[in-house]
Amino acid sequence: MRLGASVEVDLRAHAGDGFAVLHDEGLERATTGAGQVADASTEALRALTLRDNAGRDTGVPVALLGDLCRDLAQGQIGDGALLQLDLKETSATLTDADVAAFARDVGPVQRHVILSGGDATAVQRLAAALPGMQLGYDPCHNGTRETLAVSGDDAGFLARALAGAGPARMIYLDIRLILDALSRDFDMIGAFHAKGCRIDGYTVQRPTPQAVALCKRLMGLGVDQITTDDPEGLYAALTG
Repeated sequence: MRLGASVEVDLRAHAGDGFAVLHDEGLERATTGAGQVADASTEALRALTLRDNAGRDTGVPVALLGDLCRDLAQGQIGDGALLQLDLKETSATLTDADVAAFARDVGPVQRHVILSGGDATAVQRLAAALPGMQLGYDPCHNGTRETLAVSGDDAGFLARALAGAGPARMIYLDIRLILDALSRDFDMIGAFHAKGCRIDGYTVQRPTPQAVALCKRLMGLGVDQITTDDPEGLYAALTG
């Protein structure tokens, strides 16, 4: 982020009035802990470390959003760099204490943060505590791609996504959905651009020759950003 790069992290609410940088509801797969993130205290989470994809202990502590935001506040952030917070909670699981903790932790670095998630109601509830918060929206959950493959109603998907996004201007699209629409002669990126939205295509895991060719195609279509698990490798492949 000091160099101007944007970074995505996932958020789960924990029992200590705050959020942990974790994807799953449970602790077992990604950390040395056990049980539910929602039941873990701040102290318990700080005592845990992360596991790698093979299940090995990396020795890297689990990050808490409050700590991460304090580090951001103390550093120099490059122009355009954003910390994308991908909220994994829903409007049903979010509490008033969660909202207050989010505002407390994110407020000092709000201009460097964008909040997104699949539950627009939950996202907007958090954002209401921080007026002017940048928002994103992912309309690709709950079998959306499979439903579109049957209906072919790309225009209908566009309309529903815009309605669900509310004030969010960054739309996160599964790359496969973008390609599916292109096979039906529908330019999903261009359609969202025409409505004043920016597009992130996700996720490129490794910079294989096929993935690099795909990224170049997406860039030719005007995609605004691409989410990848290997940013340095993908950048080198695209510019080498």
